Amino acid sequence: MLQIDSYLEIAKSAALLAGAYIKDQQNKDLEILLNEGRDIKLQIDVDAEKIIKDHLIAESSFPILAEESGASNELSEFYWVVDPLDGTSNFLRNIPISCVSIALMKDIEPILGVIFDFNNNDLYFAHKESKAYLNEKVLTVSTVQLQNNATLATGIPAKKNYTDEEFRKMISEFQSWKKIRMIGSAAMAAAYVASGKVDAYKENGIFLWDIAAGAAIVRAAGGKVSIKNLLKDYRVDAAFSNNYIKD
Repeated sequence: MLQIDSYLEIAKSAALLAGAYIKDQQNKDLEILLNEGRDIKLQIDVDAEKIIKDHLIAESSFPILAEESGASNELSEFYWVVDPLDGTSNFLRNIPISCVSIALMKDIEPILGVIFDFNNNDLYFAHKESKAYLNEKVLTVSTVQLQNNATLATGIPAKKNYTDEEFRKMISEFQSWKKIRMIGSAAMAAAYVASGKVDAYKENGIFLWDIAAGAAIVRAAGGKVSIKNLLKDYRVDAAFSNNYIKD
């Protein structure tokens, strides 16, 4: 039987370790490894990922799928998904919306998630048998019921080219919501859904490691979660809502 409380504590410890390291490096010169198209990678991404993976490997036997290093070995029924620094571009520009994100998956279902907003020392966490928490506070989604009264968090995935039709569909979608927010971190957007700060999050072609932990937390906070169309590079179409919104 899966000891899910124990694995949640392992993920929390790993996230706190990595977040403390990232925070310590915040005002130092950051080495840029890649700045191509819309993608940015820093040495700190790689270093923080190693901290997380070393901790997870020491405390569990599950394989790991991580943003920077890919799959540690063949993924089994249960596996970790790690984004060591979601919101790298924000972090580089000193915009305080970034976090560490760790999930434990069962196939394509996130069964626990931890998001550490190290900028505010806020730890979001949940598993499939628990409530959702921000530090010691229980989280619940908002109760807004109509899109024209609701706020949608979204983003534009980091690919090189977009068709005019893709943008037309995007604008059409935006017009049905009261407010649109693009904050540069899918994980933090999910945390905001779980805490009722925004009412929904949608993004197609987003990577699994960006949204897995947030999905577990949103669901535990009473929200609705959809993860579909998994591709070989681990991109998915993700949609989270407060479970009240009606078209």
